[in-house]
Amino acid sequence: MAVLAAIALAVAFFFVRGVSEEKRKKRRQREKIHAAFGNAWDRVYEDEELSGIPGFYEAHRRENQIDDITWDDLGMDQIFFQMNHTYSSAGQEYLYYALRTPALSKEEQAQLEGMEEKISWFSSHEKEREDLQVLFSSLGRSGKYSIYDYLGYLDRLGERNSTQAVVMDLLLLFSIALMIMSPPLGMVLFFFILLMNMFSYMKQKREVEPYLTSFAYVGRILDFARELKKTEIPVCAEEWRELSELEKKFGKFRHSAVLGMRGSTMAGDPLSVLMDYVNMILHLDLICFNSMLHEVRVHLADIDRMVELIGRTECLLAVSSWRASLKNGWCSPVFQDGRGEAQNGKNADPCGSLSVAGLYHPLLSEPVKNSIRTEQGVLVTGSNASGKSTFLKAVAINALLAQTVHTCPSESYRGGLYRIFTSMALRDNLESGESYYIVEIKALKRILDAVHADPSPVLCFVDEVLRGTNTVERIAASTQVLKSLHRPGVLCFAATHDIELTRLLETAYDNYHFEEQVEGDDIRFNYQLMPGRAGTRNAIRLLGIIGYDEDIIREADRMAEEFLRTGEWRDRIRRCTGEGDDLYGRGCQGKSGRAGRLRDDSALRG
Repeated sequence: MAVLAAIALAVAFFFVRGVSEEKRKKRRQREKIHAAFGNAWDRVYEDEELSGIPGFYEAHRRENQIDDITWDDLGMDQIFFQMNHTYSSAGQEYLYYALRTPALSKEEQAQLEGMEEKISWFSSHEKEREDLQVLFSSLGRSGKYSIYDYLGYLDRLGERNSTQAVVMDLLLLFSIALMIMSPPLGMVLFFFILLMNMFSYMKQKREVEPYLTSFAYVGRILDFARELKKTEIPVCAEEWRELSELEKKFGKFRHSAVLGMRGSTMAGDPLSVLMDYVNMILHLDLICFNSMLHEVRVHLADIDRMVELIGRTECLLAVSSWRASLKNGWCSPVFQDGRGEAQNGKNADPCGSLSVAGLYHPLLSEPVKNSIRTEQGVLVTGSNASGKSTFLKAVAINALLAQTVHTCPSESYRGGLYRIFTSMALRDNLESGESYYIVEIKALKRILDAVHADPSPVLCFVDEVLRGTNTVERIAASTQVLKSLHRPGVLCFAATHDIELTRLLETAYDNYHFEEQVEGDDIRFNYQLMPGRAGTRNAIRLLGIIGYDEDIIREADRMAEEFLRTGEWRDRIRRCTGEGDDLYGRGCQGKSGRAGRLRDDSALRG
């Protein structure tokens, strides 16, 4: 009796201890979640995890999503990392998908407005939001692969038939019965079948074990859907009901998971070891695995829908947290019908006007805000490092975030629903052997093709048009490319160093510029967008600040001023003709040591 009492006390002690530890763990997790909301995350991503993040997006590709060039040009990976305040794979994969899938129709605009209701509710209901985030943290991540990688593996595995295992089990029972009538024959048959089952089991177990992770995450999704019913989130009531109905379809999967989800536990507790031997003899876990595989393959569309509903909800939680982290402010966009909003009335450009006040780049900690309003193209000029590229990216990011997460890093945003394209941060493609210029003209061609293929509005951004070629052809070709992008249904923002373009295109594009202040040997930028074309240059002055020879700076300035005055390139190149000074008249000595003649070369016309 004393022994039984001691055992009972020990069991009670460990049970209470386990419950207490679980409560402490949940409390610590909730405190962590509370502290993280509205703050920047410094999460470190493993390379393998990064490759799985686009999983949901890759499984749901469609027309007019953000292409790779635009995504890379805008540095959207970094925007995604900044916004990724999620705790589950479903959430982070859906967030990535959302950022690459802008709303382009009235129906999708209505969905964005529905998102806004939920995001606002989460922002103002701390307890319910944290309850939900605790559940998402328990759902967790799927490891180094996307859930869609796992589902793909299961689908490619195909159906597995349990007939052989069932027949062998029946033969094993028959051999036991045979022992009654013919013990020697029954024993031989029993051990023969036993050995066959054991060898077959080890082979099949190795084949299926890698797929148990897939089932484990499916099981966590089902548990998560069941737990959601206990939460009080009125704005998600419709999603909760649908998840509950979907979860009910997986009853057979849950029953099979009791045995089918067992991994190899030969070093575990006695009961687990016993079950391993039973499975080895009877293949019960393999039979259950095959049943689970069948259920998953039959219900792939239901699993996909559950991941979508769960991921979308956590995506909204992440946006709520990201909004709170934007110390420089944010706004919800106002979408407009171009024909109704533009000043030209019913015959207006379907793009309408784009108006953004106090916009900034969300990755800058101390940004300078700018504003822009235009009903036609915008041509931005300015010196090197003055802010042209950052401004273009900020406008593009505001438009993209408006149409994806209904949140703009600006004070106000009014615009249409645009297909968004860029040609900005391009590089040589060494793998395909394409030069920068070839890469650039292909990037521009895809924008022109998109404009001609579909009349729906396009918002495009081009940084340094055709920088990969000579001046004469660059200006000629750039003029015609930008003219072709000045058409109904297209808003084009372009940045250039070529002042000539501002005159050639002044009737088609609004001119804006950035300028700098020169203070001694220093150049300071205020990064404020100004109307009109740029009137200053700094490329030559920057050479001097870096430490280039004064003669190079002086002669370069002289050449530039002369070109601006005459429209011709002239350079008085002083050549050392065997005797005399160098190019700048600084004592070039010929072989005889006497002063040489200085010769003035003729004009080089540009």
